[in-house]
Amino acid sequence: MSDNHDAHDVQSHVKKYLFVFYALIVGTVITVAASWLRIDSVALTVAIALFIACIKGFLVAGYFMHLISERKMIYGILLATAFFFAGLMYLIIWSMNPNSLIHIK
Repeated sequence: MSDNHDAHDVQSHVKKYLFVFYALIVGTVITVAASWLRIDSVALTVAIALFIACIKGFLVAGYFMHLISERKMIYGILLATAFFFAGLMYLIIWSMNPNSLIHIK
């Protein structure tokens, strides 16, 4: 009786992982298709690609790394990491602006 329950439990996990795997493949195809779009704004193209990458990153972190069922402390650490990553990306983009303080002679 227990073996049948364990086999059903394993099958449900395998189905979930396969669903996430297929979702990642579809996300990759959508990312490649988005790169072929003729959008005048490079920033919009990058924003679309980053949005798709964030969804794919959530799937990997949530399901393959089992963060979807973790405690609140893990989410706090993840949120702090995302905050500092966004801050560092802002500093990089700010430093590329020719009118910023770094480029004034």
